[in-house]
Amino acid sequence: MKALITLPAHFDGKSIILDTAFKLQPHDKLLITVLKSESETDEKKEWDTSSLLQLNKAYGEDEPEYSFSVIKEPNPEYKK
Repeated sequence: MKALITLPAHFDGKSIILDTAFKLQPHDKLLITVLKSESETDEKKEWDTSSLLQLNKAYGEDEPEYSFSVIKEPNPEYKK
């Protein structure tokens, strides 16, 4: 199996331009993976939604309250 090398690149509207210098030989075989760019606001919304869902799971209404009596080893750094 031949080694695979990942190189950053971009499409300028006409050609694929490597962002890193790399010597290609004629007839080298290439695999192109296109990473569709999303607006930062869409990505931030997705992260916010995911975070809120996970927080709701972790701290939902059915989460029990733990009393200090169940603490086996107190954290000496707490509330300093």
